[in-house]
Amino acid sequence: MNPQPHPGADAGAPPSAAAPAAPAHEPAARASWAARWHGYRRAALGDDLVAALIVTILLVPQSLAYALLAGLPPVVGVMASLLPIVAYAAFGSSTTLAVGPVAVLSMMTAQAIVPAAQANGVGVHLAAMVLAVEIAGVFVLALLLRLDVFAALLSAPVLHGFVTGASLVIAIGQLPSLLGVAARGSTLTELLESLAKVPSVWPHAATAAIGLGALALLWLIRRHGLAALRALGLPARAAQLLARMAPMFVVVLSIAAVTALPQAVQGVALAGRVSLGEGLAFTPLWQAPAGLWLALAGPATLLGLVAYVESLAVAEALGARRGEKVLPRRELMGLAAANAAAGLSGAMPVTGGFARSIVNFDAGARTRVAGVWTALFLGVAILLLGDLLGALPKAVLAATIIVAVLSLVDLEPFAQAWRWSRVEFGLMVLVTALTVLAGVEAALLVGVLASMALLMQRTARPHWAEVGRLPGTEVFRNVRRFQVQTLPQVMAVRIDESLLFTNSRWLAETLESQAAARPGLRHLVLMMSGVNDIDFSGLDSLHQLDRTLGARGIRLHLSEVKGPLRDRLGASGVLSGLSGKVFATQAEAWGALGGMGGGGAASG
Repeated sequence: MNPQPHPGADAGAPPSAAAPAAPAHEPAARASWAARWHGYRRAALGDDLVAALIVTILLVPQSLAYALLAGLPPVVGVMASLLPIVAYAAFGSSTTLAVGPVAVLSMMTAQAIVPAAQANGVGVHLAAMVLAVEIAGVFVLALLLRLDVFAALLSAPVLHGFVTGASLVIAIGQLPSLLGVAARGSTLTELLESLAKVPSVWPHAATAAIGLGALALLWLIRRHGLAALRALGLPARAAQLLARMAPMFVVVLSIAAVTALPQAVQGVALAGRVSLGEGLAFTPLWQAPAGLWLALAGPATLLGLVAYVESLAVAEALGARRGEKVLPRRELMGLAAANAAAGLSGAMPVTGGFARSIVNFDAGARTRVAGVWTALFLGVAILLLGDLLGALPKAVLAATIIVAVLSLVDLEPFAQAWRWSRVEFGLMVLVTALTVLAGVEAALLVGVLASMALLMQRTARPHWAEVGRLPGTEVFRNVRRFQVQTLPQVMAVRIDESLLFTNSRWLAETLESQAAARPGLRHLVLMMSGVNDIDFSGLDSLHQLDRTLGARGIRLHLSEVKGPLRDRLGASGVLSGLSGKVFATQAEAWGALGGMGGGGAASG
């Protein structure tokens, strides 16, 4: 259903993303803006508004809870869901990522700001603002140093494992709120430990009835709602919009039930009321002492790393579901702008939230403008509807989140990984289990380190093959797989990996042993068509191989060296010191080293 953007256009950019025209062309500029708004209104406005409304309903209690988790006033969480969302929409790249306070970052924020505030004699609110600005600085520094390349370490097994594990742990974490059990925890381990400490693990009857009823209703609407609406004769688009608004209907029904039957719902936890005016009074950043900035510099680096990796994992996982390209550098820009806006507006550190991003994605958000609408709706809701939203049961929100996140549990990638690579299947399972049991940070850290270990293992033993000529052609293939011609005095080897410190010594030693086993050998030709780079260790190994072969009367040659690599080798003087020659093609090497008259046959 998503329209394809024009080449070069940013499908997720808000209508105001383009630079304004010069004053001399103001009529044309106004026409252009009008055309863009008309195009946006036709293509995505309806979906964005529905998604924004649904996410707004979820943001209020979530924001309050995460602020309390960070040891901050509840209104700080609301402030973190206003301007930061708009700032990310202006600079980020994901159309569905919803930034704001999240559980992991809130816990880390509390651990950072409490001791720093006490040591410097300031309030924790000011410390949280300073921390947010410093995290923004960390992202800017990462942009300048081009550290976004580390995003490549989030391999497909890590992403799939993270999405599955996070979906499960978020659903599990909502069970206490769904059933009215006094237990809390961001992982299964923490939840079980909390359950062991509560006086009773029996559900609260009224809370469980509301939560399970909302869960069943949401599941039925998700499963059969669209088909039922189409069966009633509604057009496809109208039916789709109504089906996506199912959480809104459930929320309205629950608020109405709580309002109409106050005696029947006694003891049910409600979202509670908060006033936006309370968040406008805060100590300005310039009054923060220098010691506070220094004390939070280290934690800001750690929180920035966790925030970026977690946010990028969420953005890429959701982008893959929609076929959307997520740009790591743009994500750094978006998160930097969001945290700068958070610090300057009296909020707390923010990043891409998994639960709200899932809901945003599931509700059908089409562009980043949905975030702008969300901020607008949230501000209006807090100003005008604080009392009404205060009657919303938390169990209904828990049911909405559970239905949304479980829709992303997909076991097909696990089955594909099992068939393709048992090791990568094991990595997916490991990341999933760690996310559920130990948390996001541990899971992503272990996943990235394991991916690096797998990469080093693969590059440490690069594939190589002795090659010969297919008769009557200038094509060279593996002697073990094809009927080819070879030369008794020449051994031609194709290398299928860059020569790096991880593999160059092993490869040189392997080729030395192969050459030693052939008494009549006079030439060793390295076919370099698969070599993209050679580091200094690889260069040193080539020199050592050349010297060792030269002692046996064997010359070392290169063929099919890629242009950029050949330029580097020539500029460094390496080629002039080579005992053999550098041939443009393997066929040229064959002819020059004695292949004009044919050769013996080798089969495999």
